[in-house]
Amino acid sequence: MVHVLSSRVLIRPTDPERSRKFYGESLGLAVYREFGTGPERGTVYFLGGGHLELAGRAEESGASASPDIKLWMQVPDAAEAHRELLAAGVEVLREPVREPWGLIEMWIADPDGLRICVVEVPEEHPIRYRPGI
Repeated sequence: MVHVLSSRVLIRPTDPERSRKFYGESLGLAVYREFGTGPERGTVYFLGGGHLELAGRAEESGASASPDIKLWMQVPDAAEAHRELLAAGVEVLREPVREPWGLIEMWIADPDGLRICVVEVPEEHPIRYRPGI
């Protein structure tokens, strides 16, 4: 069995500075660390229990925006996150909606089109507890 010590999602944006502005300023993610200089500069953000790393540059537009890859970011209050994101100028693709599976989900996208699901887990949702423990 593999013993995982930490993890992170790696993104190669087409315009690193534009993506740093989106994740750092518009979303307000705190910087965990930065490394390198110039076009090789990388920024790692805190992302809940993990990290999000922007490093390098994608060769083609939308390279990191595969429809099969999405970020899932849990927030305590989707309605409040919606207000904050709109105030920060983030385009909301879909406002918060309670899904049939009980989660409240809102959708946004980063500058390269990577879709991000902003999720609120309601108090009564089974994700919040493990029966029998």
